[in-house]
Amino acid sequence: EIRAAGGEAFAYPCDLTDGEAVAKTVRAMLEEHPSGIDMLVNNAGRSIRRSIRLSYDRFHDYERAMAINYFGAVRLVLALLPHMAERRFGHIVNVSSIGVQGIAPRFSAYVASKAALDYFSKIAATETHGVGVTFTTVHMPLVRTPMIRPTKIYDAFPAKSPDQAADMVLDALRNRPKHIGTPTGLAIQVAYTLAPGLVDAIAYQGYRVFPDSPA
Repeated sequence: EIRAAGGEAFAYPCDLTDGEAVAKTVRAMLEEHPSGIDMLVNNAGRSIRRSIRLSYDRFHDYERAMAINYFGAVRLVLALLPHMAERRFGHIVNVSSIGVQGIAPRFSAYVASKAALDYFSKIAATETHGVGVTFTTVHMPLVRTPMIRPTKIYDAFPAKSPDQAADMVLDALRNRPKHIGTPTGLAIQVAYTLAPGLVDAIAYQGYRVFPDSPA
């Protein structure tokens, strides 16, 4: 689509869970684009919806979520930071989740991995402030994609379209704010800060009402 619109696009397939593959891909990008890499969007992700009681013997659920959502993103950031710092310019956009702003029952593996990336970004932003590298965290709400299709109760939930989600990422690239989210996410975050016990009680009722997925 980019090429059809008159632009240039390059594809670099890569297994983000493989450190050597990431290093090889980054080397190829830097060699083929000597003018530099300005921005990185970490959007690849794995979502797992499963209650903790069904995960007692499924530690790999947590390992799989961390492998993509946290370690994969950090690998790319660490691989590109020296290049960006040398050029004294770079912007990194990490697509997080609205779940990090509040409580999301049955998403302990997914939300924890996203929260880890959030705090990595906050600390990295302080350490790279002097070399011109900035970070934006996008707390993405529910998006109507195949990833949420197995959870049938989401059919009744409001969700953004993929195009609307892309607009949030483009905003992060163009304007480079520290954070992009939604009014709903902010309200959840404030509610949890002011009345965490009440939010726990409400979330628990949701946990009871909405069952685990058949899978």
